[in-house]
Amino acid sequence: MDLKNKTALVTGAGSGFGEAMARAFVEHGARVAVVDLRRQEAERVAHELGRERAIAIEADVSSGAAVRDSVAKTVQAFGVPHIVVNNAGFTHKNRPMLEVDEATFDKIFAVNVKGIYHMVCAVSEAMRDNGGGVMLNVGSVAGLRPRPGLVWYSASKGAANVLSKALAVELAPWKIRVNAICPVMAPTGMLTDFMGGADTPELRSKFVGTIPMGRFCDPRDVAEAALYLASADFITGVELPVDGGRAV
Repeated sequence: MDLKNKTALVTGAGSGFGEAMARAFVEHGARVAVVDLRRQEAERVAHELGRERAIAIEADVSSGAAVRDSVAKTVQAFGVPHIVVNNAGFTHKNRPMLEVDEATFDKIFAVNVKGIYHMVCAVSEAMRDNGGGVMLNVGSVAGLRPRPGLVWYSASKGAANVLSKALAVELAPWKIRVNAICPVMAPTGMLTDFMGGADTPELRSKFVGTIPMGRFCDPRDVAEAALYLASADFITGVELPVDGGRAV
């Protein structure tokens, strides 16, 4: 697929799924704003992708001002984004629901849900005026088939999944497609929190055993889904599991 002359903005792009998506977009011709809370990681990815193809932006997506600034810097460097990926995420450790404190709960929803709200407010009118575009929200299979131990995280991802469908309907007249990508667990920075214990072969085996295809999600799997949804012009409002059959 050809993303030449397209601009993408990817949050949480300093590692994991976000980094893989940023790399895939550049490989297919796009210019990318690498947005991350961690400046050094954003700079690393942008440097490796090439300064003519990528810029690094430090931003906390729970802040409306920071999200607006990230959009403005993207527009200044590369023009209005054609593709926006709300990938930045936060979780609590896998534990009983009553052991998660209120501050952690608030942060989960501030990043995983309110971060999408901020981005929609910051970019949707510009995308409309630019002829439309694509918004991809990284939800989770936990928002489709939740399990004990990640109750509040699952609730936030359920919200991300559902609001993607609602946005798809409301933004369709503006020629903005909105879809949710719903990965299963992957060996990324949050894996230990998801598992709720030390990252051991035994614990990994336990979780892999719940995935019919017998392996964790790889960041490249999510990148491939993002590439497809970024170019599939008549697909909007879907929750696409990238989970090796986990949600079946």
